[in-house]
Formats: sequence, structure tokens, C-alpha cells
Amino acid sequence: MEPGKQNPIDIQAAVGFGCSLLFIAVALAPAAFADSIAPLRVPENLSQEKIQLGDKLFHDPRLSSDNTVSCASCHKLEQGGVDNAARSVGVGGRLGVINSPTVYNLDFQISYFWDGRAASLEEQVTGPIHNPLEMRSSWDQVIGKLEEDSVLVKEFKAIYPQGITSENITDAIVEFEKSLVTKDAPFDLWLKGDKTALTETQVEGYRLFQSYGCIACHQGMTVGGNMYATMGEMGDYFSARGKEITPADQGRYNVTGMDSDRHVFKVPSLRLASLTAPYFHDGSVQSLCDAINIMGRFQLGRDIPPHECGLIEEFIGTLTGEHPRINKNTE
Repeated sequence: MEPGKQNPIDIQAAVGFGCSLLFIAVALAPAAFADSIAPLRVPENLSQEKIQLGDKLFHDPRLSSDNTVSCASCHKLEQGGVDNAARSVGVGGRLGVINSPTVYNLDFQISYFWDGRAASLEEQVTGPIHNPLEMRSSWDQVIGKLEEDSVLVKEFKAIYPQGITSENITDAIVEFEKSLVTKDAPFDLWLKGDKTALTETQVEGYRLFQSYGCIACHQGMTVGGNMYATMGEMGDYFSARGKEITPADQGRYNVTGMDSDRHVFKVPSLRLASLTAPYFHDGSVQSLCDAINIMGRFQLGRDIPPHECGLIEEFIGTLTGEHPRINKNTE
């Protein structure tokens, strides 16, 4: 396991029985889960030179076949690392099949993409470049274009003796993504002992978040991102949604081919949930409170009253930390 990663083994072992088992444990003894969320920590020993180069590459549309789409096109850093669209637009106006998740706080998660098909950040970088609905390119195309840039060639040579290669492009972008950590969230400050960091209503929202069982799946440093769960543990979400089931709705089944993985997705991080609407893999819900209600109904089998939903939403807002690229006033 990579340094800094959370160990998913024990949690994932429970997924076969459903999140409902974890929910029961929380409902019976919510105090036992009081420390299940840990403050985010900024990775140490990152190379500033690689971060700067990776930042440039992350925003470089030459990674796409028609020079129109960069990583930042779908992961706008100022908007919390998303494009706030149900599905993103790739080269030639092609529409993607699934909601783009945030790129902040990635290094602490067990896998990447909703179906967990990328086991490492390196795989996560490579996927969109080759995806026909996203960048629709290849390493040969990308390298050929970048090598025509004499300034960029010098920048690569200063860090990587081999110059511009697929491995070095990936390494620089990964280093940049590792630096995208949101720190000093009000809830983290509260966990560290500053009891003035949260209001009474925000603390009450956290208590409700525990007692309803949300914390069974949304815990750890990223408050999610460290386990898989079926979308619709306690009810048929897809029938209630009223739309045709798409291949993207199959979740990890598309990766493993196992029937038990049908409609199973990586539990998303809630760290920036107040900024990253629309919600769920299908981007079907615009309101965070509506998303909380749907989760209560289909994951926990419980109805959450509007007032309590508002309190939980207030708590989730305290999970949003600081990063110089994020504009929290973006609507």
C-alpha cells in the first residue's frame, strides 16, 4: 500500500453484506465512531519543480487530440475540482457518460473513478488521455506535440534526464495532484481541539450524521473514498430514478464482471461536497439536501426530516478546507 493511503481491507470486507451492517453498528453505538473522521494532512517531500510542471500540463489542451480539452476542462480547480455538470464535454463536443469527481484530496483514496478501475494516480492520469469521449489522444500524439515546444523541453530536461516521456508527463501531473489538498477545514480545526471552529448547529449536524449512519460509509480523512458500496442498499434507486439504466450505472460490474458488483461504486468523498453539485455518479441531483435525503432513503432506509437534513448539510459545509485555487464564492 502506498504511503499515506488508508487501509480499505477491513471496511471493504463488510461491503459484501452491505453498508447496512455498518449502519447498524453506528446506530447502536454512535459514540464509537466519534473519531472515524481524521484531519487531512498535506503530503510531505513533494517536489515543487514537478508540481509547477504538472500544473502546467494539467492545464495544457495539447494532451487532447484536437488541442481543446485539458484535465482542467472537466476539473476546474476554482470550482472545487469539478465542472458542475452532470456529464462533461470532451473533444469534438462528445458527452461523457458519468459525473466528473473532484481532483482534490485524491492521494488518500483507495482507487480512482466511480467504478474504481484505476488503482493508482498514474492510471487515473492515463485513462482520460486515451478515452475516446474525453481527450481521444495517445502518448505518441501528446509527446510529439509537446516536443515541439522548446521551452517545455528544457523544463522537462531540468527535472527528468530522459526528457518528455509518457512516464514523466504522468509523474509530473501526479505530483501536482498530490499537492491538491484542502487544509484547515473548520471541522478539522474542531477535531484538533478548537471548539470555537464550529457552531452549535454544525456540531448537531455532525451528531445527526453519526446517528443516522452516514458515517458508516463516509469516514477517514476524505470522509469517503475508502470503500465501495451498492447504490441502493435499502431500496431500488434506479427504479425510483425513473430513467433507463445505462452501462455507467453498472458501476464496478464493468470492471470485474461479477454480478455482486452490479451498481457498486466507490463511496465519494464529502470533503468538497458543498461545492461539487450535481451529485451521484449520474449527476442527477442538484441540491445537497436532496442528495442527503436520497442517501437516507436508499442507503440507510430512513427518512430524514427537512430540519435535520439542513443541519447535516451545515456539517458537510464544515468539511470544506482551504486551497489557493478554490473560489468558495463560485456559484
